[in-house]
Amino acid sequence: MLIINADDWGRNRTVTDNSLTCFKNARITSASAMVFMDDSERAAELAREYGLGTGLHLNFTLPFDGNAKSSQLIKSQRRIVSFLKMNKYCSLFYHPGLRQEFEYVYNKEYEEYVRLYRKEPMHIDGHHHMHLCTNMLLDGVIPAGERVRRSFSFWRGEKGIVNRTYRRLVDNRLAGRYHVTDFFFSLEQCLQWKTLGRVAELAGTANVELMTHPDVAGEYAYLMSDAFLEFKRDVAMGTFGML
Repeated sequence: MLIINADDWGRNRTVTDNSLTCFKNARITSASAMVFMDDSERAAELAREYGLGTGLHLNFTLPFDGNAKSSQLIKSQRRIVSFLKMNKYCSLFYHPGLRQEFEYVYNKEYEEYVRLYRKEPMHIDGHHHMHLCTNMLLDGVIPAGERVRRSFSFWRGEKGIVNRTYRRLVDNRLAGRYHVTDFFFSLEQCLQWKTLGRVAELAGTANVELMTHPDVAGEYAYLMSDAFLEFKRDVAMGTFGML
């Protein structure tokens, strides 16, 4: 089964509108929704109107620019953003001083998703994949039993041994606590490395998520192309709700 998931739903109007066009034309199967962002309210209304299945796209790296009225929430989220944006390795380190902030912001984003979409999210992932930062993993902030995005899958030789070992440890922890797909790839990288055919083959025997960002011109053009229709013609499509 292949899940084609559009990230950043609700971040702004361009992201939402491009993703909606893809969904209307059967180019994506689901989306990950951001809350407290510029287009979050309208995006939720559109998802309900058109029956688009969505998950929660946790945001720990971009300041809220939408309907976040709580000064405590804004302050806590900005503390997390400041820490994680210090450098690209900060997500690997545990910050004991932010333990309560991570749990608090997660709960507030989850509650806002439920308020907007009137149901619980179909899955949970994170902007820049920060739902997998060490604070989130070690403290088990996301409750057990949820459907959660795994870390990236790579073909042999694409990453070094340290990178692959770390990702294997993360995925083993996730698999023991959550429902996860067997593989996870980025459309951008698959187009760059010309590996979409291999992804289609995997989807014939495993559950695969293919992440896309329809606001990126190259990805949007490919999703709406005849070539993409041919790619997915013989592939069984699905959603996280089928895991």
